[in-house]
Amino acid sequence: MELWIPITIAAAFLQNLRSALQRHLRSSLGTRGASFVRFGYGFPIALLYVLILHFAVGYSLPALNTGFVFWAVVGGLAQIYATIMLVYLFSLRNFTVGTAYSKTEPMQAAVFGWIILGETLKLGAVLAIIIGVIGVMLISVARTKLTIGNLLAALFSRTALIGMASGGVFGISAVAYRTASLSLDGPNPLMQAAVTLVCVTGFQTLYMLIWMLLIDRAEIGRVARSWRSSSLVGLAGVVGSAGWFTAMTLQQVAYVRALGQIELVFTFMASVLVFKERVNTLEVAGCLLILAGILGIVML
Repeated sequence: MELWIPITIAAAFLQNLRSALQRHLRSSLGTRGASFVRFGYGFPIALLYVLILHFAVGYSLPALNTGFVFWAVVGGLAQIYATIMLVYLFSLRNFTVGTAYSKTEPMQAAVFGWIILGETLKLGAVLAIIIGVIGVMLISVARTKLTIGNLLAALFSRTALIGMASGGVFGISAVAYRTASLSLDGPNPLMQAAVTLVCVTGFQTLYMLIWMLLIDRAEIGRVARSWRSSSLVGLAGVVGSAGWFTAMTLQQVAYVRALGQIELVFTFMASVLVFKERVNTLEVAGCLLILAGILGIVML
């Protein structure tokens, strides 16, 4: 077995674990607090990761530039608000459905590339997008009577729009991070990605701390008191991100992202076994269609 395969599976598992822990924290913290712990408790770990690569492995530190700073800030802000939307989504629908909505990111990226950049979509990509959209619509009406009217209205429901917006903003974040990392003149992609990760996480921590100081100072105290669970969110988030970056240095991104959709399997397991949530037939079918659409996009 090639090394990138277990690394990708581990990264997908850690990403799912992070989301599950954030959902659990949502009962004791506000949306901002549950979102902050991913960055605030992850920053020290990201910093340690860079120091190990520099002092233990011997990789040199790349020099920062204005282009890097711009794209790192854009990506950091996009990830903050995408995370907030995803955590809020967990309060509207169950864990499986919330995660599935956010997995529309690759399909949206294909559409945005066609509209904004004029990139040509292959017939297979168009079919994959249609399959994914049908999956989203099925999830939206899974708890109501299945009619054509409800299916058409589902695409514009509050839950669907928030979920798809989360996936879209996560897509913007990913593009910005890649642009920031490529702008660095580093020794190798691994170090460039690590430096990008620590700079962005540091910025996100500072940004959200100031935000909470201005809006809800009591939330900071609740975040501090939840340090046991919150530190696990930070650890899972940063180690998972490091895993994604490492896998993508060993294998093409398309293959890594395709295998990474195994996260939906972990999501179903967590929803049923951990959160004791009931997932009906239409929700299962919708998630599978979204997964099929994603795989169709990333494998073309």
